[in-house]
Amino acid sequence: MTQPSALSGHHSPSLDLGGRTALVTGAAGGIGRACALRLAAAGARVRAVDRDSAGLAELVEVAKGAGDLTGTGDLKGSGGLTGTIEPHVLDLTDLDAAEEVAAGTDVLVNNAGLQLVRPLEEFPPEVFHTVLTVMLEAPFRLIRGALPHMYAQSWGRIVNVSSVHGLRASAFKAAYVAAKHGLEGLSKTAALEGAPHGVTSNCVNPAYVRTPLVEKQIADQARAHGIPEKRVLSEILLKDSAVRRLIEPEEVAEAVAYLCGPQASFVTGTSLVLDGGWTAH
Repeated sequence: MTQPSALSGHHSPSLDLGGRTALVTGAAGGIGRACALRLAAAGARVRAVDRDSAGLAELVEVAKGAGDLTGTGDLKGSGGLTGTIEPHVLDLTDLDAAEEVAAGTDVLVNNAGLQLVRPLEEFPPEVFHTVLTVMLEAPFRLIRGALPHMYAQSWGRIVNVSSVHGLRASAFKAAYVAAKHGLEGLSKTAALEGAPHGVTSNCVNPAYVRTPLVEKQIADQARAHGIPEKRVLSEILLKDSAVRRLIEPEEVAEAVAYLCGPQASFVTGTSLVLDGGWTAH
């Protein structure tokens, strides 16, 4: 039996990103969209990066509606703060453009990802290459682009949306698991180098989140395991979780927000695990 989310829908009042610029990749939907809205609610000017122009346009409309504003994409946040959503249509396989768009950012959220579920011997090499480019090499270039500004002002927050698969492997997910394990190492290196400059770098590691990516995985897993889709959730995705439900994107966004706040200034080089007890086994 699944359990309902405990998320209240109220944002922590302690996060004030007024005057800060945040960049969120994969912002058109799922976790990225929730993070973009959350950081804008805290007052940040959010660069919402995605290759999905229609999804970004919808995000801006959601932001307008949340603030009951018109024309600018402004979002009224908690405590009277005002943030903005600025859409940037970008394919992260364009690595030079990724590095350029990160210049001048105070908060960087590396979230964009893709998934293909296939046995190793059937895994298309070109897809493996693309996954590693988007989910590991692009974050490196984005961090590289953001650090000069962060170092110059002696403050910055890097949050890498990893996964429980950054800590544990699963069959049939060679590219995704490899990319997430690499992202964990990149994040720790950024933490060690950034600490003298007031820059923290951390991962958040959710298990399965209620996103279109996971919905696609259900179909892929059904094919890979030869079982009906209705059995995938209980027998594959949630079988190792003590809390037997999907995580909501807004819950992940709150973890990201925590790592950007003053109460987390001593938290760096680590992974904040949101896995419902998966790794407790």
